[in-house]
Amino acid sequence: MAKKLFLIIGAPGSGKTTDASLIAKKHSDSIVHYSTGDMLREEVSSGSELGQTIEGFISRGALVPLDIIIDTIISAINNAPVDTVLIDGYPRSVEQMTALDEIIAKEESIELVSVIEVRVSEQVAKERILGRAAEAAEGEERSDDSVEVFYDRMKVYTDPLAEIQAFYTDKNLLQVID
Repeated sequence: MAKKLFLIIGAPGSGKTTDASLIAKKHSDSIVHYSTGDMLREEVSSGSELGQTIEGFISRGALVPLDIIIDTIISAINNAPVDTVLIDGYPRSVEQMTALDEIIAKEESIELVSVIEVRVSEQVAKERILGRAAEAAEGEERSDDSVEVFYDRMKVYTDPLAEIQAFYTDKNLLQVID
C-alpha cells in the first residue's frame, strides 16, 4: 500500500509546523510529521560536513540545494513507521515542486493526497518569528529568526507562490486554511 503524503506550505511563522505537529500527535498511531526545516537543522546540529554546508544556506535564508532536500524527503517518507506522512515547509520553489512531482510520479510507494497552504498575514508571521526569537532559550536560538532574514525568507516564499498554487490547484490538490 502506498504511503499517503500531505504537504503543508505557508509563510515563515504561519504555524505550519505547529499545526502538523498537533495533528500527528493526536493521531500518532497513523500519522507521522516531518518538518523539512527540522530535518535540516538536525543535520546542522550533528556538526557534520553536510550540516555545515546546510547551515551556510539556512543562516542566509537561502534555499538548500535540491538534491539534499529531495533525498531527505524521499528517505523520510519511505522509512516512515506509518502510512500517512505530513511534511511541512516543502515545496519552497517551482524547481522543488517539479522535482518532487517527477519522483512521486515514478514512485508507486508514495501518493500525494493534498497540499495544504496555511495562510497568515505578513504582519502576523513577522510577529511570530520575532516572538520566537525573543523567547528562545540560550543556545536554542535559530539562525534564521531575525528581522533581516525574515524578509529574505518571505521573499523566497512569496516569489514562486502563485505558480505553486496554480500547479497544485490544476491537480485538484491545493487546500487553503486561513
